[in-house]
Amino acid sequence: MIIKRPPAIPSSEITPEPVYRARRQFMQQGLALVATAAGVGAAPNAVAKPTFVTDTDVPSPRWLKQKLVSAAADTTALADKLTPYQHVTSYNNFYEFGSHKEDPAKHSGSLKPHPWKVEVSGAADQTGVFNLEDILAKVQLQERVYRLRCVEAWSMVIPWIGFELGSLLKQFNPTSRAKYVAFTTLEDPQQMPAQRSAFSSVGWPYVEGLTMAEAMHPLTLLAVGLYGKALPNQNGAPLRLVVPWKYGFKSIKSIVKIEFTERQPPTSWNILAPNEYGFYANVNPAVDHPRWSQATERRLPSGLFSPNIIDTQLFNGYHEVASLYKGLDLRKHY
Repeated sequence: MIIKRPPAIPSSEITPEPVYRARRQFMQQGLALVATAAGVGAAPNAVAKPTFVTDTDVPSPRWLKQKLVSAAADTTALADKLTPYQHVTSYNNFYEFGSHKEDPAKHSGSLKPHPWKVEVSGAADQTGVFNLEDILAKVQLQERVYRLRCVEAWSMVIPWIGFELGSLLKQFNPTSRAKYVAFTTLEDPQQMPAQRSAFSSVGWPYVEGLTMAEAMHPLTLLAVGLYGKALPNQNGAPLRLVVPWKYGFKSIKSIVKIEFTERQPPTSWNILAPNEYGFYANVNPAVDHPRWSQATERRLPSGLFSPNIIDTQLFNGYHEVASLYKGLDLRKHY
């Protein structure tokens, strides 16, 4: 299936990512020369390795490391400069580990992402509890470089490793009653210390949801890695949703349950503040948050003397999803 990519951001606002690309191209060319010298040809069904790989080790089981290495590289032409790995993994919203951006990296070491099980329930012919290893055995991982836009008006560009959510959902044969897909995060105060706090404003477990059409769209990703390695705990290990045209809080982390529902499921931030966080949560520069503008965003990394402020695009630049909302008032259904 051909996936249209969003139009490039003006070159005045972005730069290519030469370091990672150059390193990977050099390694691939070197391996090719060795193979040629040895008289060994490439396997007919070989897939390109992920283009962007960090040197930082992320502890993970051998089977997952092997699966990540086999992920097909993102072959699209890159325009946006990638957010450095250290920023992607140290500036996070994951309230199960604290409300400050640095808290997830500091406090998520207690999370045990392996082994991991996911319950599938609701309006589908096949349901049950499945090991993550068995789920990944049936899919081909891909590298996808996506923009991530937070509702707080900051953004990143991240090379995820994952697979299309729709390819998984089809395996369970959802029935005609399945209009939405609901997701639930792990609830375990021993592993997620902020769930023990009496001062938390978020109810546990964290829940999110999509329409069936949104869930089946080819851009919607279930991620198990980033920068070529397994997801760090603070980024939602071992399994998280990535919906690049929506605000980041829709991309639920550490998923333990997927449910096909007939009615619109409750979502955590919408429960907490429905006038601020709608169910759809599509990135829209024309619809401000009640307490700040959404017309621009701060692309990380940024600083006092280099704030890196750019214009926000409708649907975060992924205009091919507009057909999902034909006839829908995007101001009313924010």
